[in-house]
Amino acid sequence: MKIGAPGFEFGYFPELIYVMRLSLLFSLSLLCFFSSFVQAADFRILVLGDSLAEGLGVERSSSFPLVLQKILLENGKSGIEVIASGVSGATSASGPNRLKWFLKNPPRILILELGGNDLLRGISPKETKKNLLRTIRMAKEKNMKVLLAGMKVPPNYGKDYVRDFENIFPEIANGEKIALIPFLLDGVGGVASLNQSDGIHPNEKGHFAIAKTVYKYLEPML
Repeated sequence: MKIGAPGFEFGYFPELIYVMRLSLLFSLSLLCFFSSFVQAADFRILVLGDSLAEGLGVERSSSFPLVLQKILLENGKSGIEVIASGVSGATSASGPNRLKWFLKNPPRILILELGGNDLLRGISPKETKKNLLRTIRMAKEKNMKVLLAGMKVPPNYGKDYVRDFENIFPEIANGEKIALIPFLLDGVGGVASLNQSDGIHPNEKGHFAIAKTVYKYLEPML
């Protein structure tokens, strides 16, 4: 039996039903595909930092945030996206405004890697602490977990500055009840074979070591 007005026939019922079934199956397949994609990207980790997070001097794929992504996958942590937001030269003052860009769809975890350039510029530890606290509290307001990356100071900066700067990170972690990496560059800082010729920025091996350190403190938060 055919359907439709005279001169304009749609075809036989069995053919129509077959086409409708194919269309429905195709639509369901697309829905499942995009649903799985959204779920896979639902758990996101933001690395907000400076040239270390940017991977200055190495291939982007070798920067510690992207190496961290690989380590997560190797350890069965699928469905997690690591967002690398590193800006060379950035100080702690950049943290709040840069974080705002991500707050419409907040990541689950913030890894905050700022403060190194404050040190290089001799910025007051009180100012650095204030900036880091602003960034952390903004993240916590959006129910983000925070992992703070601590830094150490070379002794030539003077005893008082070394003490005040290094105390920033554990004081914030204790006061805000957040996780802390005591020293992000543990085993990397000052090791020539793990750094570029400037002695400041890690090479590929150095970034791999940093990623392993970060994973050690990140894993309990997942």
